[in-house]
Amino acid sequence: MTQRGPKIPPVTVTDAQRETLEGWVRRHSTAQALSLRSRIVLACAEGVSIMEVSRRLQIAPDTVRKWRRRFLECGLDGLCDEPRPGGPRKITDADVERVIVKTLEEKPANATHWSTRSMAAATGMSQSAISRIWRAFALAPHRSQTFKLSTDPFFIDKVRDVVGLYLDPPEKALVLCVDEKSQIQALNRSQSVLPMMPGVPERRSHDYVRAGTTTLFAALEVATGKVIGSLHRRHRAIEFKKFLIKLDKEVPTQFAVHLILDNYATHKTPAIKQWLIAHPRFHLHFTPTGSSWLNLVERWFAELTSKKLRRGVHRSVQALERDIRAWLADWNDNPQPFAWIKTADEILDKVAAYCKRIPDSGH
Repeated sequence: MTQRGPKIPPVTVTDAQRETLEGWVRRHSTAQALSLRSRIVLACAEGVSIMEVSRRLQIAPDTVRKWRRRFLECGLDGLCDEPRPGGPRKITDADVERVIVKTLEEKPANATHWSTRSMAAATGMSQSAISRIWRAFALAPHRSQTFKLSTDPFFIDKVRDVVGLYLDPPEKALVLCVDEKSQIQALNRSQSVLPMMPGVPERRSHDYVRAGTTTLFAALEVATGKVIGSLHRRHRAIEFKKFLIKLDKEVPTQFAVHLILDNYATHKTPAIKQWLIAHPRFHLHFTPTGSSWLNLVERWFAELTSKKLRRGVHRSVQALERDIRAWLADWNDNPQPFAWIKTADEILDKVAAYCKRIPDSGH
């Protein structure tokens, strides 16, 4: 008389479990091991015997028994790999703390900032370990950013004034961002520029010959992105007054004109003040001292520099001015306005956060 083994319990799969299992089978990104285990459970749920599942999937019967049992005991979680113990930690929490404190509070004796190699030598740890710790805590000693806090006593009022013009301009008025890009150099490379070739970038000599300078007066219309420009060889109140006269001629008389400009001395001379009194439709709004980033025309100057001036080659000031005028005309054919999105409160909150980090900021 033979003795029968214990009866194997049937596999029951809920609708939610079946949907998850079938998703794991269909999904291309699923690990092959998890896809196979899902096939095993789905086949067993159909009432197929262990030997038949083994034959269909071409795996050992013990493998079918193992994952069948794991599913019955733990459900879907039982099909995932259990965490493996691995080796013991070689870097303790105290080691991590020592690296972080040293990075933030100390400097190497022979450099201005730490590198992974210098920190590894100072702590006795490996360079890769230092790199992993810095990445985990978002530390980058090799990087540096610049900032400047304005010392203008009317900083808050001026920020609200200028940003208010950007976000809520007055009716029947034009808002123009005005500034001068002075000392634009006409640079001629000492040798011919080698053109770009497949696999080889454009190459220029590092040295150059200066042929002179010019100054670009520009007024960026905030609403449309159009720019009114004027080139002058010098940068004085006389030239600025000439530029104001040009603006007065080109802007229709039915519009008031709000000019956003910096605190440069040429903008405040008696001659300029007298001209403004004679032209009451012009209203000046000054950016805070040391805060030229509030003037949108600076963003346009960056476009001019990167797309025309930085890699340009000019043998004379006249050639430089022709290129600038051509680029300005091309820009005005299809102007692109720059959208200001930060409110005055957001800017002031960010400045306040900087002040809290600087005990002697005076703000």
